[in-house]
Amino acid sequence: MRSISVTMSVTLDGVVQGLGRPDEDTRGGFAHGGWGNRYQDEVMAREMGQGMSRPGDMLFGRRTWEDFIGAWAGRDDGNPFTTHMNAVTKYVASTTLEGADAWQNSVLLAGDAEKTVAELKSRPGNDLSVIGSASLVHSLHAAGLVDRYTLLIHPLTLGGGRRLFEGPAPLTEFTLTSSVTTTKGVIIARYERR
Repeated sequence: MRSISVTMSVTLDGVVQGLGRPDEDTRGGFAHGGWGNRYQDEVMAREMGQGMSRPGDMLFGRRTWEDFIGAWAGRDDGNPFTTHMNAVTKYVASTTLEGADAWQNSVLLAGDAEKTVAELKSRPGNDLSVIGSASLVHSLHAAGLVDRYTLLIHPLTLGGGRRLFEGPAPLTEFTLTSSVTTTKGVIIARYERR
C-alpha cells in the first residue's frame, strides 16, 4: 500500500490560498496572493529539496496541476526541482478534466477523488506526495487518506481565505516527527498519523 504525504504552506490563521502569486487563486475575492514569496530562504530550499530526493509519485488536484504546467512543463533550466517535476509520474484527480496530456508523465484519475485516490493508494507502487491542492487535501483528509503532513507555517495572519482544515473531518491524531525553523521564521513541521 502506498502512503500519502502532503506538503502545504500555511499562515498562522490556517490560510493556504494563493501562496505564490497575486493571481494564483483569487476565488472568493482573495486579494492576498503571493504572501509566501518573501519567506523563501536557503533553509526552506534545502528542506524541500530533501523531499525531492526520495522516490515517489505526485498527486494533484486539477487547479494546482494546471497552474504547475505553466510553471514547470517543458522548462529545461537546470533547476533540480524543474527536472524532478517533469520526470516524476503525476496523478491528477479531477471530475472535470478530460485528459492529462498537457504535461508529460501525467495520469488522470477521473471521478470522485476519495474513491480514485483510495484505489490508487491501495495498489503497489511509489508513495504519493501532494503539494498545494487544498481542495484535494480537504477531501483526502476527510476520507482519512493522508498519512503525513509537512507544514510550512508562515509567521503572518491574513484574516481570510481558504484554510487548510475546513468542514467535516474525522478525529485524527498526528505525531510531530521533526521540525526546523528557517532564517525568516517559517516553522517547517513534519507530522505522521498515529
